[in-house]
Amino acid sequence: MAGLAALEADVARDLEAIAHPRTEWMVPRLHAGKPALDVLIVGGGQSGLVTAFGLIRERVRNILVVDRAPAGKEGPWVTFARMPTLRSPKDQTGPDLGIPSLTFQAWYEAQHGAAAFAKLHLITSVDWHEYLQWYRRVLGLPVRNDVAATAIAPGRLDDGGPCLLVTLSTGEVLATRKLVLATGQDGTGEWWMPDFVRDLPADRRAHTCELDIDFARLKGKVVAVLGAGASAMDNAAVALEHGAEVHLFTRRRPTGIQPFRWLTFAGFMRHLGDMPDLWRWRFMANILNAREGFPADTYARVMAFADTFTMHAERPWTDARMQDGRIRIETTRGPFHADFAICGTGTRQNVHLRPELASFAGKIAMWNDRFTPPSGEEDPLLAAYPYLGPDYAFLEKTPGEAPWLADIHVFGIG
Repeated sequence: MAGLAALEADVARDLEAIAHPRTEWMVPRLHAGKPALDVLIVGGGQSGLVTAFGLIRERVRNILVVDRAPAGKEGPWVTFARMPTLRSPKDQTGPDLGIPSLTFQAWYEAQHGAAAFAKLHLITSVDWHEYLQWYRRVLGLPVRNDVAATAIAPGRLDDGGPCLLVTLSTGEVLATRKLVLATGQDGTGEWWMPDFVRDLPADRRAHTCELDIDFARLKGKVVAVLGAGASAMDNAAVALEHGAEVHLFTRRRPTGIQPFRWLTFAGFMRHLGDMPDLWRWRFMANILNAREGFPADTYARVMAFADTFTMHAERPWTDARMQDGRIRIETTRGPFHADFAICGTGTRQNVHLRPELASFAGKIAMWNDRFTPPSGEEDPLLAAYPYLGPDYAFLEKTPGEAPWLADIHVFGIG
């Protein structure tokens, strides 16, 4: 496509124009006689790709990105993000790192024209995914797919300096001076659902994060969805579109307010980490307890099926079990019977549940290790988040016990 080829020439010219200083400054290092990486990035979604580009711009080139997904399936956008569009405005920037030719707008206009972008309401999830694929290609980012990190341990370089030894699912062990975990929503915990739902037969329940929910087989079935967030509503919409009768249950009265959008002001994004712990705690407690509401477009998508959709507000689930071939769900307002259950219940922080972190999880400082909130402001869910350094690095629970944790940087929701 001529427009895209011209844009790619602009990208190359822009990167060349801002390449100063050009002097290579990183000194190659060895481990067991073989080259060690300067940085290994685990996760090839948008966070991992942008981290790689940011390092390359600083002339830190001896890096590698690994992702457990096949090529073209990284991140949520064409897998479990079951929404037709992004929630954010179409002029959202970020991956470009301030280079206009690398913005989504430039990429979209190169293919469809400025008038098409002007008419665009929200970016489609597929377009955003394809933009990120182009971004990876045009920047030549070093990504290996179908590879997961399974274990992390401290090591020593041949010159005596510290390094990390990262075991991959291929059996390889890579030595790296720094490690970035760009492992997504569950990178420091797990996708969570109530234990009584998890105990149901695997073919009768799912979490919204699952890639292979067979919505086609739910046609004509009664589907119960738990959750008051956007992902619960997205999955309800897909089930409705496949001919299911859907009942959505929420613990609290749903809201149309989306507090996470208030995180995107420059002052908040740049300076939250500069605040005292008390105010960091209060800001995040307020945001997490407010919860994210249903986006208007998502709500409209569901209400197009008003005849087969019912919302049960302030009716949480308390138990579930199989009964006569169906799921009997106990709620605060009596039982409900369904054929399939979907949980849009988000994530919980628990580093012990991540295989690559499990061997040293007890050495990582959490908020409850470093901060005691004022009486009345306790929050056990927030207290379970890792207490990170200003560079997003893990900190030691006990000083001197595991200083190498400072070389592991978390670039995810944790």
